[in-house]
Amino acid sequence: MSDAAKIIRDSDPGYHEARAAFDLCDQRPAAICVPTTVAGVQEAIGFARGEGLKVANQATGHVAAALPALEDTLLLKPMINLEPSIDPAERLARVGAGTIWRPVVEAAAAHGLAALHGSSPTVGVVGYHLGGGLGFYGREHGLACNQVRAFEVVTADGEVGRVDRDHEPDLFWALRGGGGLYATVTAIEFDLLPISEVFGGASFWPVEVAEDVLATWLDWTRGAPDSVTTSFRIMNLPPFEQVPAPIRGKNVVAIDGVAVDHVDGRALVSQLDGIAEPIMAQWGPMPSAAVASLHGDPEDPVPAIGNSTLIDEVEDEAIAALVEAAGGESGSTLIATELRQLGGALSRPDETGGVADRVEGEFVAFGVGLATDPGTRARTEADLERIFEAIDPWQSGRQFYNFAIAGSTCDDCYPADAIEALKAIRHEYDPEGLYQAPLDL
Repeated sequence: MSDAAKIIRDSDPGYHEARAAFDLCDQRPAAICVPTTVAGVQEAIGFARGEGLKVANQATGHVAAALPALEDTLLLKPMINLEPSIDPAERLARVGAGTIWRPVVEAAAAHGLAALHGSSPTVGVVGYHLGGGLGFYGREHGLACNQVRAFEVVTADGEVGRVDRDHEPDLFWALRGGGGLYATVTAIEFDLLPISEVFGGASFWPVEVAEDVLATWLDWTRGAPDSVTTSFRIMNLPPFEQVPAPIRGKNVVAIDGVAVDHVDGRALVSQLDGIAEPIMAQWGPMPSAAVASLHGDPEDPVPAIGNSTLIDEVEDEAIAALVEAAGGESGSTLIATELRQLGGALSRPDETGGVADRVEGEFVAFGVGLATDPGTRARTEADLERIFEAIDPWQSGRQFYNFAIAGSTCDDCYPADAIEALKAIRHEYDPEGLYQAPLDL
């Protein structure tokens, strides 16, 4: 094997560092490879086939806990051309595998452009697109995967190819939201948005007014303009220095969001201003580069577990149910119990999109808590179970891939006809089932 495709086994120096995932789950693959070239990826895949191993593609490992056991698997973590390339005339980004969002967002902003990134600047760009890609511009511009122009891949047989609308269109369709079961992506090209400034911000209130905040926000979402994308959270904030002092270590309720149209953003803030006196609130014009950190997701690895579902037709009864399950008197220890606003362009089929051409639901419901030891893990699991039982009447029965949890499959994300198409594409490009991913078919 070349230096660009060095194989790391569990007895080798560096194994424990290389196997680390963002959620700090205890993944123990048979071997690990961190290739730095496309040829290195080819070598690694050839090695796996020769050793009778499966292959799991991974960059940051934000959903590593959803992977199956890896004792017979090569964990493949490509780190290729991590400096993003921006073509401002074409409004196009080219990003190598292993790149996280922060350098891409900053490089695009230097040209007055923005990407359809998610809520964390340390998530991997490739995996985000493979799972659909849900961000703060979504209600106006849809899922990020449908802004992809091309993927560069190495397939299970070791062949290198470029995949786009005209070349391997079926594989192109599957990779846009169908996950990592079809090939190893070594680079991705996607469109950028001509956005240099937005109206955005966040408000935090004492958890005691959670019901009022949720009721006001839900009422606003029912007629919200597409230019605004928001989220609601009940939070138990840790006493860390990274958390702003006014809310550090406190149980709060929060609304944050971004408006591409500043007038629409100000109209939202006028609604929020009538609820109660916030602990902290800051809204106004902000550079597009700041949006990647607005949600305040942890930027360093955290031992956490979560659960998610898609929600339909939220009724007023859901307000009391969710606050009772996650609010201040519930005893919930979850870091966040969250509803992310969908609708707008996210709910309209993209006629030229991938398998994730839209998201069917009004909200993504998501809960996450710590799993630092067996005791905190058990408490988090109990809190998650209580919350998702409370909102069960409004669940659609569907999942969104980017929020995948252990035990979910692609069947939970897509209709039967799409699943059959994905199975056929997987059989064509990976007939031996070499690849493993957080969600299987």
